[in-house]
Amino acid sequence: MNIVVTGSNGQLGHEFQHLSKESQFTFHFLSRKDLDITDARSIEDQLVKINPDVIINCAAYTAVDRAETDRENAFLINEKGPLYLAQYCKNHSCLLIHYSTDYVYHLDVDRPLREDDQCAPKSIYGKSKRAGEEAISSTECEHLIIRVSWLYSSFKNNFVKTMLRLGAERDSLSVVADQIGTPTYARDLAADTLQIISQYDNSGKTTSGIFNYSNTGITNWMDFAKAIFNKSKIECDVQSTTTASYGAPAPRPLWSVMSKEKIKTDFDIILRPWEESLDSCLEELQTMA
Repeated sequence: MNIVVTGSNGQLGHEFQHLSKESQFTFHFLSRKDLDITDARSIEDQLVKINPDVIINCAAYTAVDRAETDRENAFLINEKGPLYLAQYCKNHSCLLIHYSTDYVYHLDVDRPLREDDQCAPKSIYGKSKRAGEEAISSTECEHLIIRVSWLYSSFKNNFVKTMLRLGAERDSLSVVADQIGTPTYARDLAADTLQIISQYDNSGKTTSGIFNYSNTGITNWMDFAKAIFNKSKIECDVQSTTTASYGAPAPRPLWSVMSKEKIKTDFDIILRPWEESLDSCLEELQTMA
């Protein structure tokens, strides 16, 4: 099984690099310098040499607030890039695995969000990611679109590493408490993605579609921060604030709890509680210190 990972320098890309050391698959890790996914000719020229069976697209525009004033680049990377990758996959009988976001929902409901729920993104970032989903589907290539919430990792910049840094520098912090969701440990996501690919490889599955993914449980950003500090034995007082008071440029969904029944059922995935996965990430960061 020949696998290309685009956007390999991001936090999820780094997790695939870590897991590749003990994988039976052959990996080709392509950073933005190696492959510009917004250039259709470059995709064709580069990938035809590798002849991948699977493309895992970790490349994305993720600067949520900057996207509000940088719409062109957000849509170029989050819509056109996935479209060009999907067109390559359609033309070369290749499976595309693409990651999307809970921001595409932005719904006020009293239950976990399902894949067939209406999408009503309000931020430019959310709209660009939804446009990418639609672009992929329009090509009718074989694809899996995995919607993820609150991604973090022991690599690169993310909420967990930011809290560890700020908690060591300050006596107190204010963290938003009215956004409800579930964190996702990027290593779990990468490992489960490879499990899904193994099932494709061994059983010849041809299921295309959208799947929600995160760890299990429900929390908010304030309680997530408290858990990081408690587990790391950092003494930092965490005060509650609201999304409105925080005043970020891009609108954030207040409800991001997603149902994962579809991915668990279709691919026999066993998801870990977010607290357990956070422990694993913090342990990993200890070994890297």
